[in-house]
Amino acid sequence: MPESGLHPLSSMPFSQAAGKMEHSHIVELWEMGFGRDNVIPLWVGEGDLPTPRFIIDATHQALLEGHCFYGPKRGIPELRSAFSDYYRRHYGLSLDSERFSITSSGMNAVVVALQAVVSPGDRVVIVAPVWPNVVYAAKLVGGEPVSVGLKPREDGGFKLDLNELFAACDERTKAIFIVTPSNPTGWIISEEEQRALLDFCRRRRIWLIGDEVYHRFVYDDQDGGKDGTRVAPSFLQVAEEEDPLFIINSFSKAWAMTGWRMGWLTHPGSVGGLISDLIEYNTSGAQPFLQWGCLAALRDGEAFVKDYIARCGKAAKILYEGLSSYPRVRIARPQASFYSFFAVEGVSNSLDFCKDVLEKTGVGLAPGTAFGPQGEGHVRLCFASSPERIAEAVERLEPVLK
Repeated sequence: MPESGLHPLSSMPFSQAAGKMEHSHIVELWEMGFGRDNVIPLWVGEGDLPTPRFIIDATHQALLEGHCFYGPKRGIPELRSAFSDYYRRHYGLSLDSERFSITSSGMNAVVVALQAVVSPGDRVVIVAPVWPNVVYAAKLVGGEPVSVGLKPREDGGFKLDLNELFAACDERTKAIFIVTPSNPTGWIISEEEQRALLDFCRRRRIWLIGDEVYHRFVYDDQDGGKDGTRVAPSFLQVAEEEDPLFIINSFSKAWAMTGWRMGWLTHPGSVGGLISDLIEYNTSGAQPFLQWGCLAALRDGEAFVKDYIARCGKAAKILYEGLSSYPRVRIARPQASFYSFFAVEGVSNSLDFCKDVLEKTGVGLAPGTAFGPQGEGHVRLCFASSPERIAEAVERLEPVLK
């Protein structure tokens, strides 16, 4: 014991949920690559393009104009109104600005939504494989996550068994969490499945939390990304305003703003006050000057988004054509998001496999086990990089995948 008489921190109590968190397998691979030369880092969910200059300039101008004080908890009115215009342009929807709240990252939107509806002991049914942060966020608010796996198809893709999803819900289930387009699989829910799922949630008084962060990344089956005007189906298209629905979104992906940590939450208008209070006790609101940059992204960013998606589509085509020629790989043609989640014959420990791949090829992949037990035997590759970089990665991977 220290001379002061205080107990060492190793004997001090921490929360049970915090103490049981596992170290991210993605971060473990990422840390292995620190300081190495000639690594192609395709393990995390971000591309290789910097944030466009017009977004940076708008943010800089906001700072010069003094937008550096506390702002409205749910976001500046100009940005919330811009979301109404955004959904009108891309989905033909008329959504009041009161239905939008700005959050300090998409992850913060996930936490706020879960805090709003989950009490200790409640169950959260999560469609998996899934981004691991969702599972641990549910645990940290006292919830009990229950995973329902997507089913593999013969072509290497995935499908949802709605009956299995419904059967997993019991009297303690307070929320269903679903990511579409999916991270890591790229699977997209159909409109028919959306309607059935939302109707189930209405009848059972269960909240539906939809993560639609990758809604802009949709590709043609044959030619990759076309003109970037397509969007993935949104639950908002089949929902009424007061349905039990939260939609998570983020500026990180489509506008190349991962480091900015800015997101938004779409919710029933009647719960705006509750969301405001939760934001107050989480972050007290996102930085106003960053919100002016986000506003520029929504208003002036379509040319960038379209070019970026077309670029990802070309990279996806190169990746699919290259990896599908390797006999050990079972891979589907990418439909959406900017990930390929492919199976490798003979791999029973994807973490060890990805470590071996990094050592032998210098290509950084994410192990399937990072996305839950349903992901074992698979690896995730982020193709939001230049087609040339993806082509080099495919070539490097040949010796370990043939």
